Amino acid sequence: MVLDTTKHYPVLLNELISIISPQHGGTFIDCTFGQGGYSNKILSFKNSKVIALDRDVVSKKKAEEISRKFQDRFIFKNKKFSQLEDLKLKSENIKGIIFDLGYSLNQIKDPEKGLSFNSIGDLNMCMGINDFSAKDTINRLDRLDLEKIFKFFGDEKEAKKIASQIVKERKINEIDTQRLVKLIEKVKRKKNYKIHCATKVFQALRIFVNKEISELIYGLIAASKILKKDGVLAVVTFHSIEDKIVKYFFKSLSENKSISRYVPKLDQPDTLFAMLEKKPKKPSTRELNENIPSRSAKLRYVVKKNDFYKFETDVFQKFRHLIEIENYGNKL
Repeated sequence: MVLDTTKHYPVLLNELISIISPQHGGTFIDCTFGQGGYSNKILSFKNSKVIALDRDVVSKKKAEEISRKFQDRFIFKNKKFSQLEDLKLKSENIKGIIFDLGYSLNQIKDPEKGLSFNSIGDLNMCMGINDFSAKDTINRLDRLDLEKIFKFFGDEKEAKKIASQIVKERKINEIDTQRLVKLIEKVKRKKNYKIHCATKVFQALRIFVNKEISELIYGLIAASKILKKDGVLAVVTFHSIEDKIVKYFFKSLSENKSISRYVPKLDQPDTLFAMLEKKPKKPSTRELNENIPSRSAKLRYVVKKNDFYKFETDVFQKFRHLIEIENYGNKL
């Protein structure tokens, strides 16, 4: 089968629909609307309603198309998913909340976003509602900060050398996308790589610029509060950092030890979530053949057991070292 490289494929769509069961009705929140793949499918069930969010204002155009088709059952907000609680949705019958943490083909190909190492021009990587860009990061942060960003957000083994070369190069020229790619190629030229040698640095910059660590944590916490009893919280991740955060958050709130020792057990007699499957769902062979980028996708989900609003989680403490690196952005 030949892959249509112009088409966006919603990853693990069939698996997701089987988990959230929109055929039974209710309101579903699509926290990462993108090109609307999940939203469109959910709305194909007549008793469903979708509230969609996306920080990328470009998604609004696609959202307007869906809104015309499903006028009374679809709402779109240009917001980050960490702002979920701002929507004041306590009265809604929220039966499912979905996060797809990948990037759409349209976003990757957008030259203004500069997500790809094939892009030409300024480094950007801003997905919307950002405080700084990849250009600011590369040209203004000091060597040690850059090294830690590449090492911990990209698992880049040559982080120190690349950071040092960046600091040297920017004294002569402002670093744009292609200059950064060539610099990385120069540092790593003697080695063979299965993926492009700039992939990990670009991943690290994207995570840093969009504050993906704290965004995910705040988003998960907000979703856990808004979701109704028996509702499903589902997350599709694409790299190990995301998956570790989601796995820890779900596991800790599915076990009694996650409940704060400062909260009387009578107030929280049970765990917040039920984890029905410990292992993540992964793309089928058929999906992998149709959509190669789905190979790293993992779908994890939990079911909310109780309606209580207040709960304690130590997820920020668990990933404190990543939050501290993310906070280097405060220097920009």
